[in-house]
Amino acid sequence: MAFAPNALHESHALVIEGNPQSRSILVSQLRELGLGKVSQCSRLSDARRKLEATQYDVIICEQTFDKEPGSGQDLLDDLRRNQLLPFHTVFVMVTAEASYAKVAEAAESALDAYLLKPHTGARLAERILQARQRKRELQAIFSAIDEQDFNRAASLCLERFESRGSYWLYAARIGAELLLRTGRIAEAQQLYEAVIQAKALPWAKLGVARTQLSSGHASKAATTLESLLQEDPGYADAYDVMGRTQFELGNFENALATFRMATQLTPGSISRLLKHGMLAYYAGDREEGIALLDRATRLGIDSKMYDPQALVLLAFARLDAGDRKGMARVVEQLQRLRERSFEPERPYRLLEFVKTIEALLHQQNNRVIDDIRHLVKQSATPEFDFEMATNLLGLMGRASTRGLPLSVAEAWAAVEQLDMRFCTSRAMSELLAAAATGQEDYARIAHECHTRVLKITEQAMTLSIKGDPRGTVMRLLQEGESTLNAKLIESAHQVLLRHSARIPDFEALNERVDAMRALYRTSTSITRMGDNTAAGTAPGAMALPTGYKPPKREGLLDHMRND
Repeated sequence: MAFAPNALHESHALVIEGNPQSRSILVSQLRELGLGKVSQCSRLSDARRKLEATQYDVIICEQTFDKEPGSGQDLLDDLRRNQLLPFHTVFVMVTAEASYAKVAEAAESALDAYLLKPHTGARLAERILQARQRKRELQAIFSAIDEQDFNRAASLCLERFESRGSYWLYAARIGAELLLRTGRIAEAQQLYEAVIQAKALPWAKLGVARTQLSSGHASKAATTLESLLQEDPGYADAYDVMGRTQFELGNFENALATFRMATQLTPGSISRLLKHGMLAYYAGDREEGIALLDRATRLGIDSKMYDPQALVLLAFARLDAGDRKGMARVVEQLQRLRERSFEPERPYRLLEFVKTIEALLHQQNNRVIDDIRHLVKQSATPEFDFEMATNLLGLMGRASTRGLPLSVAEAWAAVEQLDMRFCTSRAMSELLAAAATGQEDYARIAHECHTRVLKITEQAMTLSIKGDPRGTVMRLLQEGESTLNAKLIESAHQVLLRHSARIPDFEALNERVDAMRALYRTSTSITRMGDNTAAGTAPGAMALPTGYKPPKREGLLDHMRND
């Protein structure tokens, strides 16, 4: 991660500008600055493809594109959120709007510099060199992040913040993000609050809300976010976190309105269109959801930011409408995603599932029944996730309404098995109920299973209140191993740690609980809601650079039909 002053002649720049004359001027200015290679494009969609395939040292991007729904800021937000830019890349935004400073403040962590038109070549050079200087100053922090030594990186950030060294606020934001992601939630909140005391900034207030949400205090997070949005109603990231908070509280109607506001603020953001569309599909206006997912597909089908789960929901819509041509297009699009994906396991799995939906449309009933039974058998494996559970429920509901020969007893047993595993919160339970399109009985089973999980937890906790914490752990663990329910397993883990001194066989139980937690990944989020990123960057989070490493292709995993 070197930043030698004479490295510009070896650098590769990309200019993204829709106006030919302005683009030509920027290219000339960069060449006069001494950059070794300068590429250019006029459309955001072309820029996305270039940025996903090639590493650039400098990117100059126009903020406004008259003939496209998105903006330069939308592109930057999505790229940073999905960690598609290396740390050393300098991203400069160009705008004719004098009010752009507000946008720059909201995107402080992601934007390296901005330029107001008209600008000179000297001003452009100044912005680029200043950004490179900041990256040089923070090189030790990001080297530690690259080495996965997050504790050392956080310590370096705290040292810079406390000493008020250069870029101390930027370092504080990085440090708080590291603390939050490594589970040191209380320390992260303290740092965010210290930043607010030193200099009230929107991202610090947003950070406090994120720590409150992560520590299970969703109502407090909602209050913090309401105050923040009153002060800054144009802060799109705050709407992301508010929508997630309302979702976790089970307030789907409010969450839907919040996601709608976020998409209105950033109409070209693929990830926000996906989140809004998926929530509308499951818990709001299904027609609105399909329209949003169609729009996200048109904008981003060729982008790594696109979540292929959207095509599954579109396949269900084509099935419901009896649209065979539309279904064929969905299958073709998923085939394309699978073929070019660097991590093809999930696109392959979703493609096979959509082929089952297509078989249902073509009345290939025997195949559909076989596939449903196969998926039910797979539903107890660690690899089977919440996404597949909602998909399977949607398929079973539609198969039932079409009179496929799946007995009521067999179907209800399968639905109960899925719900007992994945009813981990009110929000998840409501999504499972909503996924079972046209089947009130399936929705009722989801609600009953949610109540059963709560009752199991309450009954187990009474043992701890009566002085038997080991009994609580054993009851939760036994039920967790039986149902694979993440809430029960995590509750057993929390009680075990809280009363470790009072449990004689703590080590053995801890090993047993940890094995279940690792196998079924119970401490991680179980719904993507439109986020197609292995790093799982949370709404409103700072996209921390981890070093740019070109992904390697893996062989396709042929496992869908192997028992």
